[in-house]
Amino acid sequence: MFRALYDWTLRLANHRHAVRSLAVVSFCESSFFPIPPDVVLVPVILQHRTRAYQIAAICTIASVLGGMVGYAIGYFLWDTVGAWVINLYGLQDKAAKFQAGFAEYGAAIILLKGLTPIPFKLVTIASGLAKFNFALFVLTATITRAFRFFLIAFLLKKYGAPVQEFIEKRLTMIGILLVVALVGGFAAVSLL
Repeated sequence: MFRALYDWTLRLANHRHAVRSLAVVSFCESSFFPIPPDVVLVPVILQHRTRAYQIAAICTIASVLGGMVGYAIGYFLWDTVGAWVINLYGLQDKAAKFQAGFAEYGAAIILLKGLTPIPFKLVTIASGLAKFNFALFVLTATITRAFRFFLIAFLLKKYGAPVQEFIEKRLTMIGILLVVALVGGFAAVSLL
């Protein structure tokens, strides 16, 4: 199963619209989409290592723009769209907890949660719901997402061939770990 998915992803990573598709996934993940952009970012960079930092920059910009939409959902549309997205992921109790934490630790929450597998959409929507300072939200979201995506770009640019070989040899194990990380991110939120 993972081999077919991996081969399909690599074929897509070579497509002329691969970077645009990555931008769309990154944008959507920051406001409502469940799949983290890393799943697309890694194969795209592996296929285009010379453009690794450009690809990371596009992913970062799209993620921050999507985060602004998530912020707007929390700020302006909580009663309709925001609550629906949060309920869709079973995180309604956590949104209130995040909102309360923003009063004291808003910037730290955004910086830390943006690096983890915890769904970034929860952070963006909760930031808007808490009416966190928008300029500071954009700044901290940019810092945390840039750090995450540029770190991936740096590692893949420097160690791309051995990383790709490692992935291909241990594809099933890595696929299972990615599923566990995705589920673990949602589970971690439910425990907070």
